[in-house]
Amino acid sequence: MTLVVLGDVMADVVAAASGPLARGSDTPARVHFAGGGSGANVAWWAARLGGRVALVARVGDDAPGRGAVAALQAAGVDARVEVDPARPTGCCVVIVEPGGERSMLPDPGANDAPLRVPEDLLAAGSHLHLAGYALLREGPRASALDALARAGAAGMTTSLDPSSAALLAPGAFGSLRVDVLRCNADELHALTGSGDPAALLELAAEVVVTRGAEGALWTDGARTERVDAVAADVVDTTGAGDAFTAGLLTARLAGAAPAAALWAGARAAATAVAARGARG
Repeated sequence: MTLVVLGDVMADVVAAASGPLARGSDTPARVHFAGGGSGANVAWWAARLGGRVALVARVGDDAPGRGAVAALQAAGVDARVEVDPARPTGCCVVIVEPGGERSMLPDPGANDAPLRVPEDLLAAGSHLHLAGYALLREGPRASALDALARAGAAGMTTSLDPSSAALLAPGAFGSLRVDVLRCNADELHALTGSGDPAALLELAAEVVVTRGAEGALWTDGARTERVDAVAADVVDTTGAGDAFTAGLLTARLAGAAPAAALWAGARAAATAVAARGARG
């Protein structure tokens, strides 16, 4: 099966702070540049894990965009990336504090525009995954909803990652319906006002909730599976959720049962957090 990811491409500027941020002054940091974007990260990890994956996204007509596409192609991703002649490639400043927690300052750039899924990627036996930013940003929202509708009509299965707790509220995705929704605990609370995964079953047939060091769970309302987190020395949590999503979906599309797919996601996330940047 082919995993088709619809989402964002970002150029990340990752600043690993040496200590608590000295607001209004200086905090020494180690800074590096890395590939980013939730959609691009999922596609990159899926390819690394041996999956067949295509990415539908946008970049600017600039060096960061060309570099991002080249890196994705080198990883084995079928990059169906449109070049925006007016907007720059999206950029995200990622501040990583001691202990690995990160905060992000994104400028979406070319990501805040319609996304066009080529007809040849819409096929029964394939799966469409949406990074939630495509629904939360005004520019790509209508085209993302259209892609979901077209995918369903073509017999594809679908999934959604809400992407950002800070941008969510109950009802944020309206009457949308997907097969699998993968969120973290903060996104669960933002979408439901509670910590009950079953509250999201109106949006998805299956719900997966990741809880960092507390592991992850899967439920379809009738039964629930849980796994522990895979032990790792945490350096940077950037992209851990994207890596988990890639591991989960790659395993499910290969026929794995829910518990085995959770383990696959947990292993990928552990690899991601043990290195700087979103792609391990």
